[in-house]
Amino acid sequence: MHGVAVALLAEDRDRLAVLQHRTEETTTARTVFTHATFPSTSTDPILRQIQDLRAEVVIIDVDPGHPQRAISTIELLKNSTNDVAIFALGEMDHPPTIVAAMRAGACEYLERTTDVLPLQEALARFLSARARSVNAAGRARVLLFMNAKGGSGATTLAVNTALALQQEHGTTLLVDFATLGHAALHLNVRPVFTLADALENLHRLDAALLKGFITLCRRDVHLLAGMNQIASLSPTTSELARLFDLLVTHYQYVVVDSSSRMDEISHTIANLSHEVMLVTQTDVAALWSTNRIRAWLDGTGSQTKVRAVLNRYKKIAGFGEEDVQKATNCKVAWKVPNSYHPVASAIDRGEPLILHDSDISRSIRGLAAMLAKPDDVLTNASRAGEGAESRSKTAARFFISPLRAGQ
Repeated sequence: MHGVAVALLAEDRDRLAVLQHRTEETTTARTVFTHATFPSTSTDPILRQIQDLRAEVVIIDVDPGHPQRAISTIELLKNSTNDVAIFALGEMDHPPTIVAAMRAGACEYLERTTDVLPLQEALARFLSARARSVNAAGRARVLLFMNAKGGSGATTLAVNTALALQQEHGTTLLVDFATLGHAALHLNVRPVFTLADALENLHRLDAALLKGFITLCRRDVHLLAGMNQIASLSPTTSELARLFDLLVTHYQYVVVDSSSRMDEISHTIANLSHEVMLVTQTDVAALWSTNRIRAWLDGTGSQTKVRAVLNRYKKIAGFGEEDVQKATNCKVAWKVPNSYHPVASAIDRGEPLILHDSDISRSIRGLAAMLAKPDDVLTNASRAGEGAESRSKTAARFFISPLRAGQ
């Protein structure tokens, strides 16, 4: 499996063997270099080997009896290598050593004798930070659409938002991570390759190969199609991060449809995304599910970017947006009007809604415009549905429906 490339440095072979065993126990790392001594100068061959093998993380064992040698090595690595993260493994009961290691350039300080879990978590933080830095460098914004409850409309909104972004804001890729991909049906295309092909060839995936896996759809939107049959898909955190690292370098927007998938894949993608749109409705089951899924996503560090999109929205007397937010613990980013029959007809024909002018297409264009803006827009416009109202006066045509019994 293709994981984070790790180099291991220790002062004796026994400790090196322990580090290697712990690294290989993780699901996100692979050892590319080991050495039982520390480099001494900036011209030391050890440094050249670490760089030639493209190590992304260097793990250094800190001997509690002689910590200064490891600290000097951390400082040397920090000053002599580019884009290499340094993890120090030492004892946690000596704060001066921890402070010295972090000041020298270590980004993680982990217990020397602990199990594999802290290292696994540190690698996950490294991957998340790398993804954020890639996105912050002016590359693609990653926008995830998820169903709070099956059939809430995440795929419909993801497909049409991707088309709106492509038409009005910049080059867009739609990635179908649903367990059984329906995006191709919405776009009336028959992909030759799917997401599974990209993941299976991740070790050699480059721009040219990626282009071969992409399906060109209506209005020039690109599709990395979902699975067309039920099959297992189990990429590691590292593999997902590497895939998105490549995708964000070639597009301005990457729209991900995870539909009703609720597993570690969705958890990881949420962590890698700029915004997470949790598509829900105002019935009891959907609101109940929204609350639970929001709590589940909080574990990804995504709590500040998870927002609810109220799909098939109908105004309900006595039950407003504030009530939805209290019930779900999730701010409402947008409201999409109820147009069930036109939507169903569009899906059956493979004719996306956004291609024709209507209340719902104008609302989705407003959603796309909001998502195309900087990260603080959702925070400052949690009532963003009002934007759609001002653009198309959609809200004036919403249907009014009483509360369902017990809602």
